[in-house]
Amino acid sequence: MYEINKEAFGAFLSQLRKENGMTQRDLAERLFVSDKAVSKWERGLSLPDVALLQPLADLMGVTISELLRGERIPAETPLTVREADALVSGALRLTASEQEARRESRRRWGLRYALGVLVSAAELLLLWRATDFLADDFVSMLLTPLLLAAVFGLYACFFAKERLPAFYDENRINFYSDGPFRMNVPGVSFNNSNWPHILRAIRAWSVAMMLLYAPVYLLARRACGLLASEELAFTALMILCMGILFGGLFVPIYVVGRKYQ
Repeated sequence: MYEINKEAFGAFLSQLRKENGMTQRDLAERLFVSDKAVSKWERGLSLPDVALLQPLADLMGVTISELLRGERIPAETPLTVREADALVSGALRLTASEQEARRESRRRWGLRYALGVLVSAAELLLLWRATDFLADDFVSMLLTPLLLAAVFGLYACFFAKERLPAFYDENRINFYSDGPFRMNVPGVSFNNSNWPHILRAIRAWSVAMMLLYAPVYLLARRACGLLASEELAFTALMILCMGILFGGLFVPIYVVGRKYQ
């Protein structure tokens, strides 16, 4: 089986980039990826997504075959059929390895999500026996955030697309829509550079909420109970819970969205 030589690819890409007078950031911006991704390519640590090979070759002024081989191919020595087949097989293996890596990542997050659901259910069962399950604050400030975390996590871990359509890379779009799922983050343009990080942030938040929110809620409830009045304690608890719920989700999305866009 033909394997793409990552070191040769990276060294050739670095050479081409410098010949074209580009910095890593310049190249990253034209491909809508992060400069860290370009750095990894050039150091031979990873390879670009197959969908990026054609635009990358166009920017560097070479063919995809030359990119994959890591060297220029003289016009008078065209590739043989065997060599061309080997390069195609290498590209196909690259695509297959990317898909397998994505499936494995989704499987791991699916297991974490399942663990979060089980732990959350066990915590709620214990609280049901220890407190008034029908109390207004119990329903509004404990069950609702956990339900939202479960719904967001279910989508992100099992149904969310791993890649966005190409028009997200070609335009500055701060609104994401997929069926019933909607997300609008002012100041963040969604694209295939920051989307994997945003998706990871949503998954991590949902699992963390299901594992940790109930104990944190109980500690906060006890601390707020020490305030002077019951009304003040309820207001403080409400503000704290809403901060954990929305701040814990949208702040990480905003940070990674801005960092990698």
